[in-house]
Amino acid sequence: MKEVAADNATNLGRKNKKSRWSQMKRSWQLYVIILPVLAYFLIFKYIPMYGVQIAFKDFIATEGIWNSPFVGLKHFQRFFDSHYFWRLIKNTLGIGVYELVVGTPFPIILALLFNEVRVRFFKRFAQTVTYAPHFLSVVVIAGMLFLFLDPETGIINGTLSIFGIEPISFMTEAKWFKTVYVFSGAWQETGWKAIIYLAALAGIDTQLHEAAKIDGASRMRRIWHINLPGIRPTIIILLILHVGKVMSVGFEKVFLMQNSLNMRASDVIATHVYRAGIQGAEYSYATAIGLFDSIIGLILLVSVNYIARKTSEASLW
Repeated sequence: MKEVAADNATNLGRKNKKSRWSQMKRSWQLYVIILPVLAYFLIFKYIPMYGVQIAFKDFIATEGIWNSPFVGLKHFQRFFDSHYFWRLIKNTLGIGVYELVVGTPFPIILALLFNEVRVRFFKRFAQTVTYAPHFLSVVVIAGMLFLFLDPETGIINGTLSIFGIEPISFMTEAKWFKTVYVFSGAWQETGWKAIIYLAALAGIDTQLHEAAKIDGASRMRRIWHINLPGIRPTIIILLILHVGKVMSVGFEKVFLMQNSLNMRASDVIATHVYRAGIQGAEYSYATAIGLFDSIIGLILLVSVNYIARKTSEASLW
């Protein structure tokens, strides 16, 4: 009996393999389409991970990665013992969490508002206006901030002066850096991020709204009890992804907005890695800091995904 069961299991496994192979042959065009994506991640994401080992070595260019002397956790310990460690963590987490708190509700609210607009021309025009800033480069955004927030000629301080408020040096005062960074990013990305929520709202069954109208539900009640629950899985998934990027504060914009006067609030892990790795040629030390940053982001991602899976039906895995 055991031999018969084993033979049956073997035959079943072979049939499953054949069926999977036949399905792949029938849909070979789809696999060809996805090959460039797989090649991109393999070449630019996975193969370069070979160089992560220099975080545990004193990298010497003439010796190469493999032959450089192994030093263990020396570079990590140096970073943890540095006087700027807690400042970098505080600034990076502060900007990341601030961005998460401000950047999460705005696209949801905007998508809900667009979904209620019935004039098609106005809806398309408003969508175009709101997501157009997404296509501006970081350099252009930084230049606009310096122009608009200039204490003497900027339009923002010009408006404040009408109400009798003294000019504010937004770009040189450390206390304003995080606010300027986060809200300018929200202005640039809110319209673009709202597209995902609009797509989720389009998938909600219209019969639910018709039934709610018959029952006398107002528009606000339909938004609260139908639209929001309908896009909740999308909100949770995007929230998990955003939490995973809390430590990955964008280097380019911070670097362009950074100066010696706001360094106390603008110095983050990414800019420190640039100074140590590119300007200081301390490749092993910079790699160790970057690896530490990535590990913290991975821990946050896995933790939030676990909580989401336990408390709701939506999660990444």
